[in-house]
Amino acid sequence: MTATTADKAEIIKAHARGANDTGSPEVQVALLTARINALTPHFKAHLKDHHGRRGLLKLVNARKSLLAYLKSRDAERYTALIQKLGLRK
Repeated sequence: MTATTADKAEIIKAHARGANDTGSPEVQVALLTARINALTPHFKAHLKDHHGRRGLLKLVNARKSLLAYLKSRDAERYTALIQKLGLRK
C-alpha cells in the first residue's frame, strides 16, 4: 500500500537537511525506499505480476542512481544514509 501524507511527512522530517527540504537526495532515497518496502510483499504474493514488477525495478534503479550521485558528491552523507536506512547489509 502507498504511504499516506502523514507517513511521507514523517519520512521527510527524519531525513531532511533543512526546514523545507524535500528535494535532497537523502529525502528522495528515503521516500523511494519506503515505496519499495511497501511493494515488496505484493510481489512475494503475486509472482506473475510482471507489469507491476517493471515499476518496482524502475523505482530500484532510480534509487540506485540517486545513491550513486550522492556517493560521488559526498561519501560521508552516503554512508550515513545507507546505515540509517539499513541498505547494503
